[in-house]
Amino acid sequence: MTAVPQPTVSATQARRAGGIGRAVTYLLLVVAAFFFLIPIYLVFATALKTPDSIVLATAWHWPAQLNWASFSEAWDKVGGNMLNSLFLAVTATLLSALLGSLNGYALSKWRFRGANTLFALMLFGMFIPYQAVLIPLFQFIKALGLYGSIWGLILAHVVYGIPITTLIFRNFYADVPDALVEAATIDGAGFWEIYARVIFPISIPGFVVVIIWQFTQVWNEFLFAATLTNTGSQPVTYALSQLAGGQAVSWNLPMAGAILAALPTLLVYIILGRYFVRGLLAGSVKG
Repeated sequence: MTAVPQPTVSATQARRAGGIGRAVTYLLLVVAAFFFLIPIYLVFATALKTPDSIVLATAWHWPAQLNWASFSEAWDKVGGNMLNSLFLAVTATLLSALLGSLNGYALSKWRFRGANTLFALMLFGMFIPYQAVLIPLFQFIKALGLYGSIWGLILAHVVYGIPITTLIFRNFYADVPDALVEAATIDGAGFWEIYARVIFPISIPGFVVVIIWQFTQVWNEFLFAATLTNTGSQPVTYALSQLAGGQAVSWNLPMAGAILAALPTLLVYIILGRYFVRGLLAGSVKG
């Protein structure tokens, strides 16, 4: 009888090697998280200090006495601007998501001559920097009578958001079986009825991805906020830049304001984060 060759690595050794590999992976993740959290620690530590205790020599020290008044004072200065940003981000996100959904539906399920060329031209808008179109955009918004208002800023973000939302939804709807649309067409449904009764109900994962992406982009944008609005309609990003203005800066106020301004986007990720991963796996960003 021929001897059966024995495996060179036992199951115990394999499990031990796998455990070491996982331990090293977790260690590297903890180290990476530590470096990512360092700026957040510094922001909180500075926000909770009094202005006279903020010096370079003790910048990394945790305050001995917490100064919560920084947040109330920062809210008094940027609270109205945060409401402007909330209205801006919610409105622009919903409009651009809806338009992107309709575009993706039309480009993926209602094929027409020149659809691919039109899609490529729309994607080209993703690569145009804000600075390149700032002057003509300013003139266009002013010609419409929307300069200085929040609606002019909403229009700019909706138009700039259409390329990325169209891309996400087109790729998402490409995975939807054409048989669903064909069956609805045989039953007599038209373009809008198919969208409302067939496509839209299964689009929740795509909408989650688009809402998280677009809300974050609109909320954090600064250039349009600084050039297309006036004092009454400026969003929070511009107001934060004014907190740090002047010669003697009370650094606890900009830091407290930055924390307050980050809360809405953080809340969106907390609520929709798990659905965001599902949306990605469902094909929302597959090419």
